[in-house]
Amino acid sequence: MEPDNPLLDDFVLRLARRKRQPRICFVATASGDSDSYIRRFHEAFPPSRAAATHLTFFERKVPDLKSFVMDQDVIYVGGGSSANLLAVWRLHRLDRVLRAAWNAGIVMAGISAGAICWFEDGLTDEVDPIIATAIGRS
Repeated sequence: MEPDNPLLDDFVLRLARRKRQPRICFVATASGDSDSYIRRFHEAFPPSRAAATHLTFFERKVPDLKSFVMDQDVIYVGGGSSANLLAVWRLHRLDRVLRAAWNAGIVMAGISAGAICWFEDGLTDEVDPIIATAIGRS
């Protein structure tokens, strides 16, 4: 999603199962579903490049998370707070849905918190011990 350097985004799209109009979903939970972040994602992935959509939780509109996620080729997670992202995902059970999607071959990608979320630990993932205990990362 760097306007002057689309190489990573191009690579992610090439990994998609569907080569024509791959379905890519942006998850902006780590930024609190920032409208400007979601808008920039859609600008980076216009209809000529991909079938882009997004998933929000603070104003959730998707009733069946599993069906929605399993219909994607790529899940692209944005940056922000890893701790808040994990807490919200676990509340909505998106963590389980994403595990099923990964097992089905859906590409998982992201930047900053959206990259760290795929791992148990990361160098920039500083989480307060009280929060870590609350979200099960102690």
